Amino acid sequence: MRKLLILLCAALAATGATAQNEPPRLVVNIVVSQMRYDLLNKLAANFADNGFNRFLNGGTSFANADYNYMMTTTPAGLATLTTGANPSTHGISAMRWVDLTTAKITTLIDDPNVNGLECDAEIGRYSPRHLTTPTLGDHLLTANPDSRSVTLAADPTSAIVAGGFTGHVYWLDSTRCSWISSGHYFDALPQWVTRYNKNRVTDYLLNYQWTQSRPASLYKNKTCTIFEQESSEPGKLKKLFSFDFLRKHYVARNFSRVLYTPAGNVLIGEFAKQAIIHEELGKDNATDLLTVVFDTPRYAGELFGPESMEVEDMYYQLDAVLADLIDFIYTQAGADNVVLMLTSDHGASDTYDDNKKLPMGRFNAHQFLVIMNGFMNAQYGAGDWVIDYCDRQLFLNRPLMFSNNLNIEEVQTRVAAFALQFRGVSHAITSTALQNSYFGDGYGERIQNSFYPRRSGDVTINLMPGWIELEGNQLSRTGSMYRYDTHVPLIFLGKGIPAQCVSRPVTMTDVAPTLAHIMQLSPLITAEGSPIAEIVEHFGNQ
Repeated sequence: MRKLLILLCAALAATGATAQNEPPRLVVNIVVSQMRYDLLNKLAANFADNGFNRFLNGGTSFANADYNYMMTTTPAGLATLTTGANPSTHGISAMRWVDLTTAKITTLIDDPNVNGLECDAEIGRYSPRHLTTPTLGDHLLTANPDSRSVTLAADPTSAIVAGGFTGHVYWLDSTRCSWISSGHYFDALPQWVTRYNKNRVTDYLLNYQWTQSRPASLYKNKTCTIFEQESSEPGKLKKLFSFDFLRKHYVARNFSRVLYTPAGNVLIGEFAKQAIIHEELGKDNATDLLTVVFDTPRYAGELFGPESMEVEDMYYQLDAVLADLIDFIYTQAGADNVVLMLTSDHGASDTYDDNKKLPMGRFNAHQFLVIMNGFMNAQYGAGDWVIDYCDRQLFLNRPLMFSNNLNIEEVQTRVAAFALQFRGVSHAITSTALQNSYFGDGYGERIQNSFYPRRSGDVTINLMPGWIELEGNQLSRTGSMYRYDTHVPLIFLGKGIPAQCVSRPVTMTDVAPTLAHIMQLSPLITAEGSPIAEIVEHFGNQ
């Protein structure tokens, strides 16, 4: 009898160990665009228990997770999260660039060779043809064809860069508030998506009004842009967000305005639940991957700034969307079968304010481009010397320089020296220097980690701390090497992951290798990071 009990205990222990070492049935990447690290802790007291606080209190949180490059933009951040590489390897250093030989501007996702599905002409003609590196989802589907990879976002760039070349990738047609994709991913949209769009479950948003979700006294931020703090009763706050910045007090037959309000997050959350059901995510032993990008916080953050009541309320309402989505995921797949990750593609600058005593300013990129072209006209004769400026990069006319027998390195050096004379510019470095030199630390390393020779500009500039590019009425921007842009939350939650806070530094290139280890995949081919020990130690060896 004693021997039987020993054998039984051994068998049970082996079963438990095997279950622990099995990969989760579903891995969920939740990316909240432009979420600064300090924001979650600042607002935690006003969050419910099962949204953001479920991650903060129940998961493994990394207090010093940073992107180690300068081009902290949404496409660059999403590519790093899904490939484990910096822009210098994955090639996404800007939304557009200039072809070195033709001098024509190339955009990241536009593709005239594909058609959008179930949308108006010229909408949805996007593909990943300019991506250079497979994503985690691509890697998963190559290793296991029985697995599924589903990616969804409001912005087509976010969806395509995060999704990659394969899998099911969806984004919003903001003109109709319907979910679409392109011919690169499908011959036709899945029937469940077509039915969902035809049911017009989002039509209630035509008269949507943004009302505050907390009493005024609970808000940590006190500044506002469109929030009307008027009341007929002293001490009470009028519950209305006006749409003066959109020239209407309601959405009024223009669905694109919804994406600037908390309703944009609701759209993402509801469609994610439909995808989980109809794509049957987490239903069998083949690990599935769901990537959900919430773009709306970025739209709102740029308009109102991270220190506004509007952005604060955006996160309170997103907290409820997250709580509902996680509950749904656990119900469908089982809490013991799921690993969730919460992070962001980048942070954001402080809210721009002329009255602040701190150093800050706005850099006029259009004026910079015009003056720079005038400078080159004075130096080298009349011509269209400067083709474009995008994401801190100045693109010069290489064919024109060749035809005038100019030395490219000398021209770049002169332009970089002149760029330093502009207010707000702290550094200017040429592509020749980035190609021929090695920067082991400091600002040079971060700019070099963003540099991709075939696509990056001839001169890259870095703005001074607190400075942002002038873009309409936007009060906050990103794209710098400063910690308000590079430092983001990184929290893992779920199967076998303990509740703890880790203070040691990790880089965001570690994220994709960590998830690949959890899913028992071989290392990603371009990953520069390593699996995070505090996470992977709970999932056994590959």
